Amino acid sequence: MTRGNARELAVHLIYAREFTGDEPEMVIATRLQKEYYSQLSQENPVYEDRPSHAQRAYIDNVVMGVANRVDELNDIIGKYSIDWDVARISKLARAVMQLAIFEMQNLPDVPTGVAISEAVRIVKLYDTEEAGAFVNGILGSYARNLTSEV
Repeated sequence: MTRGNARELAVHLIYAREFTGDEPEMVIATRLQKEYYSQLSQENPVYEDRPSHAQRAYIDNVVMGVANRVDELNDIIGKYSIDWDVARISKLARAVMQLAIFEMQNLPDVPTGVAISEAVRIVKLYDTEEAGAFVNGILGSYARNLTSEV
């Protein structure tokens, strides 16, 4: 499994929490159970390989981190999605942006450009080209603001 696949898996878990309301530990434990995981592998190729220990640590870190800061992350999304209410943004696009912003803020080993390009890649897989452009615009604006603050 690649870091990109681990990132995609993390988006699935963040997205799942939107529907279940479960604690992040529960979502991770349930979705990454061997039996459940193998069933999903028939539906989505990202589930073909199980995460390594390093990838599992990354997944745990980002899913827990996003869950613990979801309101703050949504406020940031709202600030940069001018004339868009965050509630109107698709749950998937919101999960992707939450993860990317969390990575930009907290994971120095993930370059900002990688966080943005991976977010756009993932949202285009599951949403539309327009959603990709929307996510790119919001994350790009946020990233430019980050560099201007330094």
